[in-house]
Amino acid sequence: MKRRMEINGLAVEANYSDETVGTIFLPLLAGLGRMQRECGRRLVVFLTAPPAAGKSTLVKFLTALSREEPGLVPVTAVGMDGFHHRQEYLLSHTVLRDGKELPMTHVKGAPVSFDLAAFAERLSQVRTERTCPWPEYNRKLHDPVDNAVLIEGDIVIVEGNYLLLDEEGWRDLRAHADYAVRILAEEADVRDRLIWRRTVNGVPLEEARYMVDNNDLPNVRLCMERSMEGDLTLRLQENGDYVLAGGRLP
Repeated sequence: MKRRMEINGLAVEANYSDETVGTIFLPLLAGLGRMQRECGRRLVVFLTAPPAAGKSTLVKFLTALSREEPGLVPVTAVGMDGFHHRQEYLLSHTVLRDGKELPMTHVKGAPVSFDLAAFAERLSQVRTERTCPWPEYNRKLHDPVDNAVLIEGDIVIVEGNYLLLDEEGWRDLRAHADYAVRILAEEADVRDRLIWRRTVNGVPLEEARYMVDNNDLPNVRLCMERSMEGDLTLRLQENGDYVLAGGRLP
């Protein structure tokens, strides 16, 4: 099933097999609908993956599918990127990496560059408040935009890199989710995707490779090696499709 979408200002074609849609995506959405009806309140779902593993495209596809297929509960999708620290904070703070003190802007995208406390507080509000604002990251401004989205629906999918990170503070986020999906990917595949993403945004190829290898790939490895298990595990294929890799559908 093909669908052209815009993700972060880029035209992207989602292309998932009929088997994946029929045996994974539709049962997933149907199961989440049953969970929501049984609990009688808003359902919060985590979808976590390393950078460039297709999570933003996937959640947008699931959102559209939930609104098109009869009998499904419409899904609202939001991302954790809106909780990046603002640029002025990153410019005025440093972090130690490999024994060197670096400006925090050099590690933007790493866990330390997020406002974890604000993110956890907002997740709590999503569970308890019927209408809840949510920030979005603006790639043109290089900063979050507060209250860019208003959450009102019965099922919310939160997507991000570190939602299941097994480190102090981060592991506590799991208590805010009713169900969690984890995506696995090969490092070589996401490296190619990350380089492509930077080059289409105007970064010269060699510079893009340097940025990916020195900033992005450490975050990829952290996600892959230090994340807790989800209720459902999918694996990204080279062609952009997904297969079941563990866990259970709801």
